[in-house]
Amino acid sequence: MDINLIRIVVTLAGLACFVAIAVWAWGKPAKGRFDEAAMQPINDDDLPHEQARSEK
Repeated sequence: MDINLIRIVVTLAGLACFVAIAVWAWGKPAKGRFDEAAMQPINDDDLPHEQARSEK
């Protein structure tokens, strides 16, 4: 087996993994979970550090 054949196989496997992850990430089933995760910092109810220290 030639080293170039191994390189081609590894490159194609990497490309296939990349395409699979991209399709999964932009698919409709994952959209809801990603939208919820994106809003989590905005919806967080923790107090800022200054207020938390002054209330102790």
